[in-house]
Amino acid sequence: MSAQRPSGPFREGDRVQLTGPKGRMHTVTLREDGELHTHHGVLRHRDLIGLPDGSVVANSSGNEYLALRPLLRDFVMSMPRGAAIVYPKDAAQILTQADIFPGATVVEAGVGSGALSLSLIRAIGPAGRLVSFERRDDFAEVASANVETFLGELPDTWSIVVGDLQEQLSIEFAAGTVDRVVLDMLAPWECIDAVAEALAPGGVVLCYIATATQLSRVAEYLRATELFTEPEASETMVRGWHVEGLAVRPDHRMVAHTGFLITARRLAPGAIPPDVKRRAAKKPSYGDEDVEQWTPGAVGDREITDKNLRKRVREAQRAAGGARLAASGDADEDAAGSADPSA
Repeated sequence: MSAQRPSGPFREGDRVQLTGPKGRMHTVTLREDGELHTHHGVLRHRDLIGLPDGSVVANSSGNEYLALRPLLRDFVMSMPRGAAIVYPKDAAQILTQADIFPGATVVEAGVGSGALSLSLIRAIGPAGRLVSFERRDDFAEVASANVETFLGELPDTWSIVVGDLQEQLSIEFAAGTVDRVVLDMLAPWECIDAVAEALAPGGVVLCYIATATQLSRVAEYLRATELFTEPEASETMVRGWHVEGLAVRPDHRMVAHTGFLITARRLAPGAIPPDVKRRAAKKPSYGDEDVEQWTPGAVGDREITDKNLRKRVREAQRAAGGARLAASGDADEDAAGSADPSA
């Protein structure tokens, strides 16, 4: 069974994005007795239940709200977070640069809050397999709840392994059986040897990293293994535009740097690629003493407190409970529709 996005009229348990006066957005999980309270008035959830997607409803003060099921990009930006997310602009590039295709066997580490997992699940389709590795139980809980909330169920094509990729990858996969590997972690170079063993010849490894120092070290490690093609690095910047009549100009704000992407492909066993002429470095680009400078605090990776994380876990699990409620309503309707009227 593969997870499908909900469609049709709004149901209890659905997650709905409400856009009200001045473009202010609110995301709610519909409950029969639920209410959205703002300084503009009260909007009852029951006024939405049964309406089609894209409806407009008024609250107690007559203010109108546009109701839509969130797109994946909307959901990712508003979902509970245990760890920093991969932003939609980067997720789109990851799917393209790593060439994630239907039916692919994909490994992801770490899972974080599940933002990238959702995009990967969609890309591999019902015939693919995604295994996400995460060292922390609490992050895995948040990610699992977020995936269930958005898809309405946990898809059979996805599983989470709580543990270290270096130790667990060879247990989950035989050598040369993985098509794609996506690493979103502080020190991805620590996992490259294990990834090289698991990847099929021609397979792609992609690392999503935050700083230029990390980028340098990953590139040098990939080259040093002599098991991969020459790595390619990039970043993605997105600039919106204001378009109103003849007033067409760039927005004053843009989504600039969020992270670097670096990719390389696995060579066949024993293959030696043609020489690529590069200026030889006079000395190594980094040393062991530099590793200390790439700790989470040094690179600006904000640590979430245990109290705040427990709150995020509860929020994600409540949202997943709403998705289960909506899904059970669908199951009841299907059962009623398929019953024999003469019984």
